[in-house]
Amino acid sequence: MSFTEHYFQTEDGPKIHYRDYPAVGEERGLPVLCLHGLTRNVNDFAELAPQIAALGRRVIVASQRGRGKSDWDPRPERYQPPIYTMDMAALLENLGIARAVYVGTSMGGLMSLITPTLAPGKLAAAVINDIGVEINPGGIERIKSNVSARGAVKTWDEAIDRTIASNLDAFPKRKGDREFWDWFARKLWIEVEGGFDLSYDQAIVEKFDEGGELPDLWPFWEPFKALPVLVVRGGNTDLLTIETVDRMRSKKPGMAYTEVPDVGHAPFMTEPEAWSAITDFLEQVD
Repeated sequence: MSFTEHYFQTEDGPKIHYRDYPAVGEERGLPVLCLHGLTRNVNDFAELAPQIAALGRRVIVASQRGRGKSDWDPRPERYQPPIYTMDMAALLENLGIARAVYVGTSMGGLMSLITPTLAPGKLAAAVINDIGVEINPGGIERIKSNVSARGAVKTWDEAIDRTIASNLDAFPKRKGDREFWDWFARKLWIEVEGGFDLSYDQAIVEKFDEGGELPDLWPFWEPFKALPVLVVRGGNTDLLTIETVDRMRSKKPGMAYTEVPDVGHAPFMTEPEAWSAITDFLEQVD
């Protein structure tokens, strides 16, 4: 699947790397903006983005500042979701996209959640992947533990082994599937002098560790009463509880929902259960 690669200059300095996947055939519906998790990048959507484009939608996938090919921010205090959210609103504006369907995993889901409040009118509908209005503290601690265990390695086999160690709990059925872990590792690691390193700024982790208590996110859910929403949950996730899903549904009875069995945090959304729900959801969104 073809895409073009570009850079967007933010107002405060860092350039944002993004991929632009054209709609296949006649464009049928609003563009889609894909948003990755805390330490991920555009590679997380290397399979999902072309699948969505094949449905007739333009897809934009960006690496947030400090990740992938995007610039690292010289002021680490700006590594926070509201800044990223406004970066994405500015990117859409620059591309002449007035409204988009947001597809966000983990941190990207939080960005989607706060967009209607911070950038009213930009988000037309949302697919929120494995995160909710309340976040399980156990999942936060697990993420902190995983991202703190970073540092360069000398060989590709070491990179794969580190990827397994950090993510096997999320994909237990892939134990022993070296091909899967090689594929996964290629989304996370880049070649550097003397070996391989994870493709994000260590200052992101330090900022995350300083995060303190999460604010009350329920007020951000209010605008979604009038917006189409699909929530995707990994069946084994430690971040999004069923109780939170039920509470979100109680405040928005029309919320679509699907669960991916035997997967933790977070599904790639190409799994049959997730993809079927996404295609059904997009068919109902202009």
